[in-house]
Amino acid sequence: MKKLKIGDNVKVILGKDKGKIGTIKTIYHKKNTLIIEGINTKIKHVKPSRKEEAGKIITFDAPINCSNVMICDEAGETTRVGFTMQENK
Repeated sequence: MKKLKIGDNVKVILGKDKGKIGTIKTIYHKKNTLIIEGINTKIKHVKPSRKEEAGKIITFDAPINCSNVMICDEAGETTRVGFTMQENK
């Protein structure tokens, strides 16, 4: 069972974006990373593919490790998620 899902609001607890809140866009389960909207933004310089074109500067959100975030409730408070297995009655 995974605790984080696409669309959840999370707060970054480690790294350069510590304290920021964002929404999960993509989850990579095998790498244990996720992409959060507006968090861990990187800049990439792209060379022109043809002579007539100009080069570009692209900004994109890079993946961040799942252990560096905590899920938030509606009020913006960080919470822990737990599961309990109960017998069927």
